[in-house]
Formats: sequence, C-alpha cells, structure tokens
Amino acid sequence: MKLKLFATACCGVLVSVSCNLPAQVSPSSAANASKGPEASSGFGKDANYDQLQTRQRGGISFMGKVAVDGGALPWDPILVTVTCNGKARYNTQADSKGAFVIQGSTANSEIAAQKQDPNHLPASQLIGCQVHAALSGYRSSVVTIANLNIMDNPDIGTITLHPDEHAAGTAVSATTAAAPKDAMKKFESARGKYFEKNFDGAQHDLEKAVQIDPKFAEAWYQLGKLQQRTRPQDALVSYQKAVAADPQFVSPYEPIAELAALQKNWQQVADATAQSLKLDPEGSPQIWYYDALGKLNTGKNDAAEESAKKSLAMDPQHLAPNDEQLLAVIEANHGDYADALEHLRNCLTYTPNGPNADLMKQQIAQLEKMVPAGK
Repeated sequence: MKLKLFATACCGVLVSVSCNLPAQVSPSSAANASKGPEASSGFGKDANYDQLQTRQRGGISFMGKVAVDGGALPWDPILVTVTCNGKARYNTQADSKGAFVIQGSTANSEIAAQKQDPNHLPASQLIGCQVHAALSGYRSSVVTIANLNIMDNPDIGTITLHPDEHAAGTAVSATTAAAPKDAMKKFESARGKYFEKNFDGAQHDLEKAVQIDPKFAEAWYQLGKLQQRTRPQDALVSYQKAVAADPQFVSPYEPIAELAALQKNWQQVADATAQSLKLDPEGSPQIWYYDALGKLNTGKNDAAEESAKKSLAMDPQHLAPNDEQLLAVIEANHGDYADALEHLRNCLTYTPNGPNADLMKQQIAQLEKMVPAGK
C-alpha cells in the first residue's frame, strides 16, 4: 500500500511541476593543453580554465548560433546538445534569433544561497566535445568546442540545419509554403507580436490566418500554444486541426500529450507520443518523458522505464519536467528501492524549494525505510 501511494502521489505532481534548473555535465576526455607558469597560477593568456573557474563569479561560457539552410528559424526554441564520447553532457536552447549559450558552472551567490548540482562541472570539461542542434526533419552540422586557453574567442561558430528528405516527419509544416499570401502575412505579423510578448495581438492574427487558410497547420499549432494559456480545451482542438491538416507535422504531439496528461487521459498521452516517435524516432527529452508517463499509467512498466531512461540520458540539464523523479517512481514500482532513492536524492539537488521538493523529501524518507543503511 505504501508503494502504491508513493507512485500515485508523485505522478499527480509530475504532470504539472518541472525540475528545470541546470543540472549535471560529466567530464569529457579532452584535457586543457595549457603549460607553463600561467597554467598553475590561473592567470595569463594560458591560464588553466578549471583554476580560473574558481575565481570567476559568473563562470566560463561558450556561445554560438543555429541557422536553417534555405529557410527561417521556427518559432519554437531549438534544442542544442553537447555530446562527449557519444553521451549527452549539456543541453540548452537557441533563442528566436538562433543564438545559444553553453554556460559553465557558477559559484554560489554570497547574497542568496543557491542549490547547485554537485555533478555540474565547469565548461572546461566540455572542450573537445561536439555540439549539434535537433529539429525534426533536419540534419544538423556539428561543431567542436576547441578553445584551449582563455584568450580564445568563446564563439564556437554556426550550426546549420539541413532539410532531410528521408525524414518521416518535420517540425516545419509543408502547408506553410503553400499558404495564401494574406494568410502568410497574418502569420508573420503574429510571429513579430509573439516575440514582442503581445500575445493577444498574436492570437488575433493567427485566428485570421486560419480563417483565410483552414489547412495552415503551423498557424493552428501556434494558435494552440497561445490558447493553452487560458483555454486548454480550445488549444487541444487547434492542435488536432494542425495534425489533421498535415499528418507529417511533428510539433503538435508534445502539447497534445501534455494536455492529455493534465486530464489524466493516459491512453491519449500514449497515442500522441507513439505518433510523434513514429514521425521522429529520435524524439526529445519531453516526448520520451510523456511517453514514459503514458506507459506507466497504462500498465506498461518495463516500457515506461526504458522511455524514462531515454529522457534522462538526453537531458543533462533537466529541461524535461521531472524525468528523473518519474524514473524513481517506476524503479520503486519494480522494487528497485536503492536506485529509486539515489535518483530522488540527486533530483533534490537541483529542484527549487517548493511543493515538489517537499514531496520528494517525503518520498526519500519513505524509501529510506525500505533501503538498508549505507546504500
């Protein structure tokens, strides 16, 4: 009974609260090539990054840009991942202009204490690692973080996304190119207002765009995102019209899964993530998270655990909501209490204070009674 209550209580929070603070990046095999007195002193053009890191309040960071070959950037943020020896070690998102930052670990504020993931290593550990972007229907070029001393330009260059003609699905709908001129004008106007945070104006323009062209899938999708703020049922209808207009359009499936999870319609969650992964088998941390949540609540525990592990492996910065906490729930259901306890303790290191952190502490206390001391 205790275990059932543990899983039920946790899942009730998982669909609405995010663990989204920066988390861990593990060391790569690359080493700083600096030599000489500067490397040991931490000063000078060849200063060791790790030693400089301890002296800088803001930490070391790298930056770059994402561009789309032959097209404009989508409205949604583009996921950017740093991979070391084939394993995701850091992820971030490109903004509306394609710019992104890879931020090193930072020192705690002397004014306000901050939680820090103990595994969050400095950016120096990412030197020699590769950086790529992810967008459904596109292939990403790869750049390498090659900076060897602090005088190097922190700009690592531009990552280019090229259309993949063999992809089953895409984040950029084919209906956009086919949209009438008047509908496209309203769509572009909405985009400008959206990034100016004039959300009501953007929503009005998108409503006009879909009136002009009811088959304009991206306009329906962006309209759904705006409607989701206050009228989730209307948003769900808009997302469904988006995928009906373009069955290869991947983007609406994640918010469909999110809304279905909030309604505890677990079969709809599972159906939405299954279709998304059919169109884009690589998936995203968020899609794999909702896939795990849907499978857990439809009795597919083993498959749920596999999906949760995929989400966590892709998500070192924990951009997906509570992927590690969900994995702990699944492992507890399997009787793997020691592993569940380890994940919850780690999740607590980067979870902000609040109801979810309090729940996690209760779950940890519950599991500690089931796990022998020292494990």
